[in-house]
Amino acid sequence: MKKKIAILLLLIIMLCGCTKRVTIKDEENKTQKSYVTNILCRPESKELVEEYENIVNETKVDLSKLPACKDLKINSGGYEGLWTSLFVKPLAWLIVKVGILVKNNGLAIMIMGLLLRAALYPLSKKSTNMSENMKKAQKDMEKIEKKYQGKDDKESMMAKSQEMMLVYKKYNINPFASCLFAFLQMPIFFAFLEAVYRVPAFFENNFLVFNLGTTPTEGIGAGNYWYILLVVLILGCTYFSFKNMNTTGTDEAQQKQMKMMSTFMVVFIGIVSFQLPTSIALYWIVSNAFTIVQNILLKRKGNSDGKI
Repeated sequence: MKKKIAILLLLIIMLCGCTKRVTIKDEENKTQKSYVTNILCRPESKELVEEYENIVNETKVDLSKLPACKDLKINSGGYEGLWTSLFVKPLAWLIVKVGILVKNNGLAIMIMGLLLRAALYPLSKKSTNMSENMKKAQKDMEKIEKKYQGKDDKESMMAKSQEMMLVYKKYNINPFASCLFAFLQMPIFFAFLEAVYRVPAFFENNFLVFNLGTTPTEGIGAGNYWYILLVVLILGCTYFSFKNMNTTGTDEAQQKQMKMMSTFMVVFIGIVSFQLPTSIALYWIVSNAFTIVQNILLKRKGNSDGKI
């Protein structure tokens, strides 16, 4: 089991690419601005085009060689490695095409977030089912823990392991399957994140009263207090997403530890949310909201059926 998880983590790390950036200091305003240097298409706004043209030596971006974002193709720019060619570019292309179809890139990002979650539904369902089954097996697991408490000899450990395996079999539990969804959604999130960052058009348009490239910190600083709503929604979705998860630890100490970890993650994401551009915030909100509703429905179905 540990070997499988280690191999999966290694594959994720090897696959994941990154967005290349350069930070330029404005001597007049004494401010710093970050630019993506491996963008997939030309910016649409004149202001951003001029900025890139003025710092072409620093960014090494030749806008004349890049297609317009509306003309972006899956293979634009040629082969850039397995990660970018198979995951990032197709995602970027899909979001662009959906944006053209619905005439709004913010809405396109939200739709793609929902479609990705829907595509992962079978794995997500299995993960939820495993968590529910673990919850049902809790009493049996606690009995085994009490039975072998203080016994650390080889024979007792083997007997304990065998009894735990019987409980897993009784409740149809596969510990690896229960965490598979969590591992697989990581590279998908990173691919989506990179796809959004590498298409300038996703940061130049507006969605309702929000600019897709503006962070809550920047928006609030400019007097648009609607950005507070984004932070609230991110916090709310993150909180209920963690709350909806079952604590499957075999004792109270592990449950407390998981609760502390969930609280830390909610606080951490709450702090980070002030620096998330609207485009990424929209993806985070809709994808987590989808998962929350999905888990609620699965649990209700499991309760009504009397089984998962």
